[in-house]
Amino acid sequence: MTQQRFLKGLIAAPFTPMDEAGKVNLSVIETYAELIDKNEVSGVFICGTTGESMSLTTDERKSIAGAWVAQANKRFKVIVHVGGTSQPQSIELAAHAQEIGADAISLMAPGFFKPEKVKDLVDFFEPIAAAAASLPFYYYNMPSITGVFLPVNEFLQQGKARIPNLKGVKYTHNNLMEMQQCINLNDGEFEVLHGFDEILLTGLAIGATAAVGSTYNYIPALYNEIMDLVKEGNLEKARILQNVSVDVISVVIKHGGGVRGGKAIMNLLGLNCGPCRSPIAEFTKNEYKELKVDLEKIGFFNLVNQL
Repeated sequence: MTQQRFLKGLIAAPFTPMDEAGKVNLSVIETYAELIDKNEVSGVFICGTTGESMSLTTDERKSIAGAWVAQANKRFKVIVHVGGTSQPQSIELAAHAQEIGADAISLMAPGFFKPEKVKDLVDFFEPIAAAAASLPFYYYNMPSITGVFLPVNEFLQQGKARIPNLKGVKYTHNNLMEMQQCINLNDGEFEVLHGFDEILLTGLAIGATAAVGSTYNYIPALYNEIMDLVKEGNLEKARILQNVSVDVISVVIKHGGGVRGGKAIMNLLGLNCGPCRSPIAEFTKNEYKELKVDLEKIGFFNLVNQL
């Protein structure tokens, strides 16, 4: 029986603001939170891939989580990614997320020493999820980053038996057959959050009702309209808008990908997210000019939500 969904609609994956010296700039999060609230985004997925979590210290991740929970002030949900390669660190981050009043936690599989079997992954996650037992826990499946290609539907089945707060999965993978298996598992027991902005329409077509992505930071209206069109059954227009998304993401990829290119876009739009942390190279002045030209060619600035 399909359960009531905790997460719905668009969930932005925020960039972590940095100053020119590469230090976390918490002061920007107040303005960032106002943008999220104004643009009809239902939540934020913080300190994930877009948030450069693996380049942050434990204390930095805690301070970022605290700032987002405070600034959200229950206007939208805050999902804290607490994953990493160290189980004790993730336990500490999970307990902190629960303590500060976050709405949920998420965990990416450890990508250095990798679990070989589904049971190994459950063993790794179980004490971390238990440290935030009152919060929903979502497995963050992104094998292109972690190198962990274990069957997610089997993880959900085995994991639920030992992790009571396992709610679902952030599915950032292109195995759409497996994604369907997860959506339909136990008659829709688990929430499956679609993780690829450029094929949101595909995820919606097979039953996803919520999505996490980096481009939802700056063009959420486009994706909200896609979701509305799918509900109305107007797939023809939804396909046209999805192609617009593909045009935008093609420019982002050209300029370094979702983290580097996306962060530069936020800076262009007036939200000072600063540079990425090394080893991601800082944008040069000339690159900003080229990025702006490429975005103008596709009419991006007519799409973007005002900051």
